[in-house]
Amino acid sequence: MAERRAAIVTGAGSGVGRAAAVHLAGAGYDVALVARRRETLEETAGLVCDASGGKIKTLVITADVSESTACQSVVKQSLAVFGRIDALVNAAGYAQICPIEKITPQEWRKTIDTNLSYVMYLTSAAWEAFRGQKSGVIVNVSSLASLDPFPGFALYAPAKAALNMFTLITGREGAAIGVRAVCIAPGAIETPMLRGLFSEKMLPRHKTLDPDDVAALITDCITGKRAFAPGETIPLPSP
Repeated sequence: MAERRAAIVTGAGSGVGRAAAVHLAGAGYDVALVARRRETLEETAGLVCDASGGKIKTLVITADVSESTACQSVVKQSLAVFGRIDALVNAAGYAQICPIEKITPQEWRKTIDTNLSYVMYLTSAAWEAFRGQKSGVIVNVSSLASLDPFPGFALYAPAKAALNMFTLITGREGAAIGVRAVCIAPGAIETPMLRGLFSEKMLPRHKTLDPDDVAALITDCITGKRAFAPGETIPLPSP
């Protein structure tokens, strides 16, 4: 019998994180669902169960991953339930429109912690498990704004650009122990976060990606259907 596979997905309460969890469940992965709100995670857990026909395990973890201790707990809980971690999908994020003259230290810290710091915390916490397995895949969700930012993304774009670089370093260091790392940089995605920033008049739906489009690429990278160089950032433009 093939060994069961398990994934941790952050931002699993909605958007790309939820879609990625559903896609991975359909591919046979047990899934740890991580976000701040339990009610949205329970909704995702129901979708995951449907996608897998009830054949996979789910673990609901409410956590503020911007805290390093929370990330360590996420990894410990996942290992306790699943016994291994085969994939880490870092889909949680935070964006706001903030011109340079309105930047505050508080907003800078929040943006960095919610887009970059937690990825480093989780990656570091899971590293020994990956080393012991001699395998693992890390998929970080960045943004095309890291390559070509909108005006007003003076906080968000630099945080995501740094995430691209951290992924490159992770991929290169991970190669020695069998860990693969890749960054997905999508354009505008039809999510609650996007609609908190842009109205449909400003950015029509037909010009946005569906979360499933991103989730499909994430899953293909994890399962090996999509090849990538160690630490590569893969652009995924909007329509």
